Amino acid sequence: MTKKMQKPQTLKGFRDFLPEEKRKRDFIIQRIKQVFELFGFEPLETPTLEYAGLLLGKYGDEADKLVYTFTDRGKRQIGLRFDQTVPTARILAQYQNQLPKYFRRYQIQNVFRADKPQKGRFREFTQCDIDIFGSSSPLADAEIVSCTYWAFKNIGFKQVKIKINDRQILFETLKPFTNKTVDVFSLIQSIDKLNKIGAEAVISELENKGLNKNDAQKVLKEIGQAKTSPSLKSIIEAAVGLGVAKTDIQFSPSLARGLDYYTDMIFEVVLPEYTAGSCGGGGRYDKLIAQLGGVDIPAVGIAFGFDRMVEAADQLGLIPEQKSGAQVLVTVFSPEYLTQSLQLASRLRQAGVKTELYPDTNVRLDKQFKYANKKGIPRVAIVGPEEIRANIIAVKNMKTGEQETISLEKTIEKLITNG
Repeated sequence: MTKKMQKPQTLKGFRDFLPEEKRKRDFIIQRIKQVFELFGFEPLETPTLEYAGLLLGKYGDEADKLVYTFTDRGKRQIGLRFDQTVPTARILAQYQNQLPKYFRRYQIQNVFRADKPQKGRFREFTQCDIDIFGSSSPLADAEIVSCTYWAFKNIGFKQVKIKINDRQILFETLKPFTNKTVDVFSLIQSIDKLNKIGAEAVISELENKGLNKNDAQKVLKEIGQAKTSPSLKSIIEAAVGLGVAKTDIQFSPSLARGLDYYTDMIFEVVLPEYTAGSCGGGGRYDKLIAQLGGVDIPAVGIAFGFDRMVEAADQLGLIPEQKSGAQVLVTVFSPEYLTQSLQLASRLRQAGVKTELYPDTNVRLDKQFKYANKKGIPRVAIVGPEEIRANIIAVKNMKTGEQETISLEKTIEKLITNG
């Protein structure tokens, strides 16, 4: 029996990126990497798959439900990478004798979450992380905050706001409200939704978890009246010293960050001109690596919301027009003159000119011109019988329609100069 052919389409919650969109994403990655490396962060990659036991139990009960897990052919329980923090914590435990004492890394890879797809929320998306391991000093926290701030600035965002809090403030404020049915982490997970669903909905959720209405209301009141901790003051002062504008870093006592592994400073990035939500969040997580491998290594970092960064930059017109990667299309006049076209393409590429060779030998020049226009290739090079006899090249500007005949050397010079 013949199997029914699968309709060619992406899985729900997953996406393809065609060249135009991929170039936009590459532009943002390039700008981010520039700042990461200016701050001394080193690149790192980890596998897409990890043992499920490594991933589960690190994010909290609600988040654990979103980890993709399955049994492989070797009967092992496997999970898709949920974030980059836990796999990097494994790296620290596994390679502790090979890494420097104060290891700072950046990682740009895709993560996977079995979430309900909706606008701005996908089952596969790209995260950009930076972390500093081995230091419990407020200076490390300030470096993460400052590097984050300048990465967004380097993309071109004029307004970048850092909302910052201390988990210890939350623990101290919320602990009196815990009971047998609701612990402090469960309270934090509800508080974390305050800006998304509003006070009344959070109070209702707290009641459903086991608090009476009076205590649920008190929780929000106490959180709103919390004061900055000495540790947080030190971090903010150091971040300002590193160039973060004082008006762009704000103590936010209701900021909670839902993941259980955060221990102290937490923060999020908000772009006032972009209303779809925060564009990154992180903090200090000093116990996670010990939990994974028995090695006590303090850590602080952030995961950037890369997809939102691209969307925000695109909406605000911060991404330059992304045309074809080729600077010139070398045409094929006819099969008889193919050798000359091949040689021209090779010489241009050796000179560092991004060159596309038209991949057919029996297509009229006008159709090759149309192809260049459709792809946004700015110039077309022609080597026909007249050009070969005169030892020159005809170069056509596809925007203006102007055509000139010049030597190979001048052609290379013009393309390098004008792009």
